[in-house]
Amino acid sequence: MNLIATEHQTVGETSCFLPGTKIQFGWDSTSLGYLKTCPRLYQYIMIDGYGESDESVHLRFGIELHTAMQEYAIERAEDYTHEAALQSVVQNLLVRTVDFAPDPLTKAGKYKSRDQLLMAVIDYLDKYETDAVETYIMKNGKPAVELSFRFELPWGPQHHPDGKVGEVLGTQPYLLSGHLDRVVNFSGDLFVLDYKTTMTTPSQYYFDQYAPSNQMTLYTLASKVILNSPIKGVIIEAIQLLVGSSRSVRGFTYRTPDQLEEWTADLRYWFSLAEQFATANYWPMNDTACDKFGGCRFRKICSKSPSVREQWLKADFVQLPEPERWNPLRSR
Repeated sequence: MNLIATEHQTVGETSCFLPGTKIQFGWDSTSLGYLKTCPRLYQYIMIDGYGESDESVHLRFGIELHTAMQEYAIERAEDYTHEAALQSVVQNLLVRTVDFAPDPLTKAGKYKSRDQLLMAVIDYLDKYETDAVETYIMKNGKPAVELSFRFELPWGPQHHPDGKVGEVLGTQPYLLSGHLDRVVNFSGDLFVLDYKTTMTTPSQYYFDQYAPSNQMTLYTLASKVILNSPIKGVIIEAIQLLVGSSRSVRGFTYRTPDQLEEWTADLRYWFSLAEQFATANYWPMNDTACDKFGGCRFRKICSKSPSVREQWLKADFVQLPEPERWNPLRSR
């Protein structure tokens, strides 16, 4: 299948939905994961814009950690010593997070405080001061760090008049987008490297969740497309957040060309379903997924009678304005 890396400015550059519809054409692993897990979950987040009050803590923590790792990788690629790069990263992190003070009485604030963030960054970078994994240098001479990607699929949304698949909706192709933390060389092969934080022990059971994995397959595919090189898979850097300390464990997940081809072919099925849900304006509940991943955040809502769910949603969740909702096409 011919996939095209693109900077193409298309309909809805600031929206991932076709104008006047609820048909999404710009996708990333997060929104696709919602759809695959449960169409109702997808509706609540992507269509209705519901979120939790502490989501900003998790988002800010993740952004700051990834920014610190990005800065370090770039400076080491520019021949900074470990000590010099670490000092620069910590100084910048302290400046950026001067206003980051989550409530310590909450679970999010307990494990994702400013001190925990600094500790996690320093512990990880000290552990991998001398590392067999090396940042890949691209043909333009720049290190492959925090790469944003966007590429077209060779088909786009279809119209569904009266529930039947019909004419093509214009010429808008489906787009896949996202961000890669790093692309690295390891033992003669290229891998995507992805940072994850967790409060669970990163055992083999933890890493098994990434094979298969919607996110890791897309990352492997995307790096292959934008770098035009074979990619072995993803190296997962799991950083366990403990109270007063942290530890990191490295795991691997591999993808074959056949697996990438199969995943891409399956997208036709998933996107066709999403179009049908959007056209009917109805996203059915997948009640076999309610207990997965520690329990869905909307499980309490879906357990209520349909006639009162809207009231419970507004009481327990925050409905974000359009500019603050998750948008795969929004630039970082």
